[in-house]
Amino acid sequence: MADLKPVMSVAELEAFMEREFPQMRMGADTTTIEAVGPGTAVLRLGFAERNLRPGGTISGPAMMALADYAMYAAVLAHIGPVGLAVTTSFHMDFMRRPAQADILAEARLMKLGRVLAVGAIELTQAGASGPVAHGTCTYSIPPSGPPAGGPAGGGETAAAAPAKPTRRKWGNWLPHR
Repeated sequence: MADLKPVMSVAELEAFMEREFPQMRMGADTTTIEAVGPGTAVLRLGFAERNLRPGGTISGPAMMALADYAMYAAVLAHIGPVGLAVTTSFHMDFMRRPAQADILAEARLMKLGRVLAVGAIELTQAGASGPVAHGTCTYSIPPSGPPAGGPAGGGETAAAAPAKPTRRKWGNWLPHR
């Protein structure tokens, strides 16, 4: 999707993540956003012993978190700071044992639609032949604008609209067909 242009810079993404997800930095600041480009984002997981599993290899959960974070960064870089964009599907194939070194994740958007973003993530290490892991991920993008049943066009404002009870359920903002 080379025709896509990022609407957020690395600095803007980092500031958004720090503001909205400070828990990501608790314990250690090992993941950084390296770059964003047309349809892509590249993140680095710095090597840390806390990411090792028995046997001395980087754990699957650490690599999966990196891949999901990379896709989230790619999606937000292209739609703007939408905190409620959420993972709806995630698949990961582990292809070889990673060395005790940094891992790079390159997320590539394959489709960026109005309500869904689909992409692929490749995890690599410097000097290694081939990827460590490969994943695919789908994100649900919440609708923009007033919620369904909210004020219509025609100059009606939220204050003038009749009050309706709000239902607070997890799936309310998902598109219904």
